[in-house]
Amino acid sequence: MRGIVSSGGYVPYRRLQRSAVAGLLGSGGGKGTRSVASHDEDTTTMGVEAARLALRSAPGAAPTSLWFATASPAYLDKTNATAVHAALRLPGEVSALDFGGALRSGIGALGAALAGGGTTLVVLSDQRDGLPGGGDESAGGDGAAALLVAEDGPGSPVMAEYLGGASATDEFVDRWRAPGDRRSKSWEERFGETRYVPLGRSTFDRALKDAGLTPEGVDRVIVTGMHLRANKALAGKLGVAPEALADDLAATVGQTGAAHPGLVLAAVLETSRPGQVIALVHLADGAEVLLLRTTPARADWEPTRPVADQIAAAADLPYGKFLAWRGMLTPEPPRRPEPQRVSTPAAWRAEDWKYGFVGSRDRSSGAVHLPPSRVSMEGGAVDEMEPAPMADVQGTIVTSTIDRLAYSPSPPIVFAVVDFDGGGRFPVEMTDVEAEAVAIGDRVEMTFRRLYSADGIHDYFWKARPVPAAGPPTAEETG
Repeated sequence: MRGIVSSGGYVPYRRLQRSAVAGLLGSGGGKGTRSVASHDEDTTTMGVEAARLALRSAPGAAPTSLWFATASPAYLDKTNATAVHAALRLPGEVSALDFGGALRSGIGALGAALAGGGTTLVVLSDQRDGLPGGGDESAGGDGAAALLVAEDGPGSPVMAEYLGGASATDEFVDRWRAPGDRRSKSWEERFGETRYVPLGRSTFDRALKDAGLTPEGVDRVIVTGMHLRANKALAGKLGVAPEALADDLAATVGQTGAAHPGLVLAAVLETSRPGQVIALVHLADGAEVLLLRTTPARADWEPTRPVADQIAAAADLPYGKFLAWRGMLTPEPPRRPEPQRVSTPAAWRAEDWKYGFVGSRDRSSGAVHLPPSRVSMEGGAVDEMEPAPMADVQGTIVTSTIDRLAYSPSPPIVFAVVDFDGGGRFPVEMTDVEAEAVAIGDRVEMTFRRLYSADGIHDYFWKARPVPAAGPPTAEETG
């Protein structure tokens, strides 16, 4: 039996109220909210966060390959999956490959993993842009998902068995973006609807027939794709009960492109029960359908940080700052020199520290050194260290300061000195926080972010963010 062992969805902390668009521009926007990647996030960093959540919920599983899919890569030519690989501290023999450039690449990577072999960590991430006041800007969203696919086994019990699927490919120009452009363009909506709806319906029927199922036997149906009108029309023609249609997160997160089928699937898996059949339908240059059935192992699987909790914990972002983060406005920066590009040899030599946030621990005294050191600060022992992975260790703020002069794409910068649980102290930049809200005693956790970009090279490292409050009690907890 092959299927999904664990999943994790990542939704950025910030939200844009769509009504704020009309408040500034006089038109556009709409109702609800869309998720917004912070100025220090991109598709790589969001993919890392989703992958960390999925792996925390499957401590016994060890990926043998990592596949990263996005339509908005941080790099071209260079493999983006290698940065995800480094941040997760996966062994060198684990291959890391990109599935990139198209909205269909996300579900394509997941389908290939489900039909293949080995233990594959599939990471889907995307960041959607549009012109100010346009439909893509409001309907889009930023986010990521990770799904660990493997054969059922003692260390990796499958909690959602793969039952089969079907695919349909058709060449028509519905949505496109030339290399180098940030804005997508789309053809008239009615044309796309006339193509996608029959493609989706026939593919869904073929998938059910292949798995020996009927529409009545499907408990949850997910319909995703950038063509929202076609999604809605298709959902009404699949023959499933209305209550089986899953929330596509359009009203709260927006459409996250290549990441969206994985993100909605992760949210559905987090609320599913054993024995439920889930159909995932994605429309992009054709149609893809994947069928899954949750197993008894679903009852024992606990998501690390459910998508619903992340949505509930969001903070609003002013529309003007959204435009600045997206490069649509250019505010006056701090009058300090912009940073130079990071040294590739230096970054390679410090890979464990820079990407994995691995310090060193003195074997004799237990003292933790951040950054790693050859000489112990307690006793002076030399080269008597062992690695001390700290990315998943929480800490407490002992002091902080607000710097309004240092260069930042979004000033001011909040720096905090953090004492980590079990030892280790480090001054670190804060993110996903209001500057005035930081206080001594606050609990923080580490998150993988982009410090800056120079000469086309992204300088990735770790920042601290407040530990999210626990989500609201579930129906089972409240009785």
